[in-house]
Amino acid sequence: MYIAVPAEILGIILPLLLGVAFLVLAERKVMAFVQRRKGPDVVGSFGLLQPLADGLKLILKEPISPSSANFFLFRMAPVATFMLSLVAWAVVPFDYGMVLSDLNIGLLYLFAISSLGVYGIIIAGWSSNSKYAFLGALRSAAQMVSYEVSIGLILITVLICVGSCNLSEIVMAQKQIWFGIPLFPVLVMFFISCLAETNRAPFDLPEAEAELVAGYNVEYSSMGSALSFLGEYANMILMSGSCTSLSSGGWSPILDLPISKKIPGSIRFSIKVILFSFLYIWVRAAFPRYRYDQSMGSGRKVFLPLSLARVVPVSGVSVTFQWLP
Repeated sequence: MYIAVPAEILGIILPLLLGVAFLVLAERKVMAFVQRRKGPDVVGSFGLLQPLADGLKLILKEPISPSSANFFLFRMAPVATFMLSLVAWAVVPFDYGMVLSDLNIGLLYLFAISSLGVYGIIIAGWSSNSKYAFLGALRSAAQMVSYEVSIGLILITVLICVGSCNLSEIVMAQKQIWFGIPLFPVLVMFFISCLAETNRAPFDLPEAEAELVAGYNVEYSSMGSALSFLGEYANMILMSGSCTSLSSGGWSPILDLPISKKIPGSIRFSIKVILFSFLYIWVRAAFPRYRYDQSMGSGRKVFLPLSLARVVPVSGVSVTFQWLP
């Protein structure tokens, strides 16, 4: 087993924290471009220092807790949400051999950690002792759990094609052809399910200001509110990394060209993650929010049957033509 040292852990966490900070800026810039606005352009050149200004503003704000809230759980819930999004990167390979812990159950580990994110949201809503926060937490938990089922079935489809839960082996199995090409409908379903799993538009019902004031984090201020949103954006990057590893070849070259092979694998991986993160932002700018019954109905009546229906032909074709690994 590969033993990680603190320098390698910092080598993953620090770029990830910077990526989360500047993803907020990128989202504001892209949405401004789509909506024919300027976006942030005052703080620093082209607004590049805006994330630092926002972070400083949130640090200097007074942390306020409701008088009837459970203080310990109220403070720890955003920390748990944010930490889980960082811990999941332990098994994601950035390049050949460049992985913090190359577990044989990496796929199960990734699925388990993403599922634990529900607890941070439920605890945040319950410990606030507010009916609005609690209602937002329940809606969020119901949505996340319903779409996790379809994500699990999609992961089974990938597992059938590879025969291993090791993420490095899944990436190596896509040397000839990326899974996103023959399994393109599965990739689309996985990406849409990731949108719902991370409570992003058009599935951001738990944070719909019109119905629930601000969702499960309505009582948070200062760094508590910041950690909740940072956890959401860190989960966006995590799910983009998952889409890259499971369907887009991970660190493998985009095209089988000599110049593409000269680019380091970690840079190729980062470019693909950025492209999937851009899709998150583009979907938010382009599509209206679903009603809650539409969101839950699509998970139960559309994605669950379709993801289950994809497992049957993939496994049947693999057995028939003896393609099982």
